[in-house]
Amino acid sequence: MVYPGSHARSRPDHPAVVMADGGTLTYAELESRSLRLAAALRSSGLRRGDGVALIAENHLRFFEVYWGAMRSGLYFTAVNWHLAPAEAAYLIADSGARALVTTGQQAETAAEAVATAPDCRVRLILDGAAEGFVSYDDALATADGTALDDQPLGQVMLYSSGTTGRPKGIRRALRDVQVSDPEAAGVSRLGSALLGMGPDTVYLCPAPLYHAAGLQWSAGIHELGGTLVVLPRFDAEDLLRTIERHRVTHVQVVPTMLVRLLKLPAEVRRRYDLSSLRAVVHAAAPCPPEVKRQTLDWLGPIVHEYYAATEGAGLTYIGPQDWLAHPGSVGKALLGEPHICDERGRELPPGEPGLIYFGQAQPAFEYHRAAEKTAESRHPEHPNWATTGDVGYLDEDGYLYLTDRKNFTIISGGVNIYPAEIESCLTMHPKVGDVAVIGLPDLEMGERVHAVVEPAPGVAGTPELADELRAYARAHLAGFKVPRTVDFRAELPRLPTGKLRKSDLRAEYLDTARS
Repeated sequence: MVYPGSHARSRPDHPAVVMADGGTLTYAELESRSLRLAAALRSSGLRRGDGVALIAENHLRFFEVYWGAMRSGLYFTAVNWHLAPAEAAYLIADSGARALVTTGQQAETAAEAVATAPDCRVRLILDGAAEGFVSYDDALATADGTALDDQPLGQVMLYSSGTTGRPKGIRRALRDVQVSDPEAAGVSRLGSALLGMGPDTVYLCPAPLYHAAGLQWSAGIHELGGTLVVLPRFDAEDLLRTIERHRVTHVQVVPTMLVRLLKLPAEVRRRYDLSSLRAVVHAAAPCPPEVKRQTLDWLGPIVHEYYAATEGAGLTYIGPQDWLAHPGSVGKALLGEPHICDERGRELPPGEPGLIYFGQAQPAFEYHRAAEKTAESRHPEHPNWATTGDVGYLDEDGYLYLTDRKNFTIISGGVNIYPAEIESCLTMHPKVGDVAVIGLPDLEMGERVHAVVEPAPGVAGTPELADELRAYARAHLAGFKVPRTVDFRAELPRLPTGKLRKSDLRAEYLDTARS
């Protein structure tokens, strides 16, 4: 049986959520409070198919709201709390949310955002007060805590920002199952089968909970009855400290986090006992092969990788031993059949990069209220093949390799150049803290390769360093891939998820060139 009921009955005092900086929520508490929230939402008029939005930092009680929605047949939208109020308002309105829950820390953004969403009339606030919002705890205190006989399974409705335009809502049809049905399980099946996750798992989430991976893998731990440990925000040494303190068994990171962990002084990394770790999982972006090798050398053969997207179009997985045999690969498909196609939709042979499609037995995802975007994601001749815009290739054995996003491919002198490969190279230079490679207009070649570098702490961005980095790239890459120009800045614009805001960065350079 899927959480919430069974684990609360069998192990009521077992910790369901632990905040790394303090605070614990047991399964009994999570069960009781999510039941009461479900009752409060129902008494306020919400019914199956309605939506609830949450604007919250990584918070102890985040999953009370999630499971309250899931056991009510509601769509749950986690809103990025870093958004401006107008951006948050768009997500609330577009998702059709009839209820909004927020925290005292996010009250100002939430109040301004919901002011332009008249249909979102149920407004609750945790650990704080704001005009127009009702106390979350008061609402729960007066709600019936008895489980309803009918608890239809809800669905997450998250947003994919892509590379251009407004975020796109990913909405799937509700399934006709109860939250307690075994078939309601999500990523917990993957975690159990591939990573040995179960009731004894202690899973560390260092990512924002509004992100698809952070949210859905954390919820999967509750399905299994394990313990979720949440970092308020990522810090490399704090992650190691938390693994030791809580005897973490599984942790999921993005490649940027691995880079920052590897760049900690060796004596700092040796300071912490990481022997409890059974698996380190990474995803969300291509991982430089040398970063993966160094991580394996450090932690041993416990580093796993998967490739997926918020859209759920497909899924690949690769374990440590397979990766050593196929370095750089993101694995073989577990969900969907991969197809690599050129701009016209023709399938390409092994080794040739193209747009990655995944074929499904049933029609794939749809972008909410964006039929044209949905159509753009489909193969021109196979409507059940869907892409999210990533570029890659398959080898002869069917292993998938990522190169970059379609929108970020640089075409210089008629040759496709993939920035991720150059970034992977420059990332390993000891004087580089972070790096982004973009294509800028060039009269002769069409586009030129340009690198934007965040120097490592204590390193100055000088013309001499630019020359050193170009020489380093030339020693490792073909000449046409070497950045023609290099700029430095104190910090690159990354999202809290670790993803680079490359579209914004490139737009900034293009705007400067036009002015």
